[in-house]
Amino acid sequence: MSDKEIKVPNIGDFKDVEVIEVLVSSGQSIEKNDPLITIESDKSSVEIPSSYKGKVKSLNLKVGDKISEGSTILILDVTEEAKEEKKEIKTTLKNQEKIVKNVSDQKLTPSNISGKTLASPKTRKFARELGVNINQIPGTERQGRVIESDVKNFISSQINKISETKNKIVQNEYEHSDFGEIEIKDIPRVKKLAAPHLVNSWSTIPHVTNHDEADITEMEEFRNSLTDIYTGEKKKITPLVFIIKALVASLKKFPSFNSSIDDLENGKITIKKYYHIGIAVDTPHGLMVPKIRNANSKNINNISNELKDISEKCRNLKIDKKEFFGGSMTITSLGGIGGSFFTPIINFPEVAILGIGRSVKKQISINGKFQERTILPLSLSYDHRIIDGAEAARFNNDLKENLGKNFAYKLAI
Repeated sequence: MSDKEIKVPNIGDFKDVEVIEVLVSSGQSIEKNDPLITIESDKSSVEIPSSYKGKVKSLNLKVGDKISEGSTILILDVTEEAKEEKKEIKTTLKNQEKIVKNVSDQKLTPSNISGKTLASPKTRKFARELGVNINQIPGTERQGRVIESDVKNFISSQINKISETKNKIVQNEYEHSDFGEIEIKDIPRVKKLAAPHLVNSWSTIPHVTNHDEADITEMEEFRNSLTDIYTGEKKKITPLVFIIKALVASLKKFPSFNSSIDDLENGKITIKKYYHIGIAVDTPHGLMVPKIRNANSKNINNISNELKDISEKCRNLKIDKKEFFGGSMTITSLGGIGGSFFTPIINFPEVAILGIGRSVKKQISINGKFQERTILPLSLSYDHRIIDGAEAARFNNDLKENLGKNFAYKLAI
């Protein structure tokens, strides 16, 4: 083994940019192409990958530092395996240069040598989650390597092409400042990062939203009756906890709602056997959607405590980015703010999302007599490529039953 300084490569028009994430730690073993740090400029966020395999000996920077091309990121104890790999690559490239020497108008790049675009596993996963074929994306890094910002720019360019060809965009002839005083503000980083996901979901998924109402009178009575067996104090458990349990029960009955479209061309979908429920959390930094993992195996106390924990982590920006991925279905609730029905955007690569409004008291006719009942507005958006209207209606009916009379006791288990 030998020590190797890993430096910031040529990353284009970047100078004195800020390090916003350090993705490795001292003593950690890393593979070639593993991301080391994330930097952010005014234009985009970029991950810097490792060009070698080895063990991190020491870090030369921290979050908040300003770096440029040539800045040392870390000292890496490079393995002998990595050295041999480098020799093999050099030999291979030499042989390939000889092969293509007599072919005119052909540039030798790793992409057309191997037939596969160069990108880190993390970038490949990012592209896959956005439903983009990474081999169609032109890379901006050395040797045509694709990074996350390339994926985002590719999606934006495709959307712009669609807009240019299909829609007539009315350009503003005047500046806003022509009509009075204005203020230019930065978009919060979380919203900037979420924007490509939202645009991709809205522009590629044929959304349909089914609006309905659930009678949660008994559920609310049961929820408000819960007390701590030791202190006798009333338990503070929100309706969202019961909605999560009810949703899991419906997902078990309707597995197509717990799926993703990964191979539409060949007519295949992925049915998930796990139940990770995404929860939209409103924070000062923007909307975040962490997951309640394995909600099917947790009781209402477990889920209630976990909801408080992940919400706090989101507000303090202390949550792992991985927690935003790998969901079954998402719940977004406006109950704490107000409103009834709306059209929630599906959280790709999921195929459905449940919107919850604020519950209200209504007079409902039951057996010819009017009774005051607690009614919860439901807005179910679904991907019409996989789920049709009849199936969505049956799903909503099952969900309403799960939230209805006597079922709350089962949900509490």
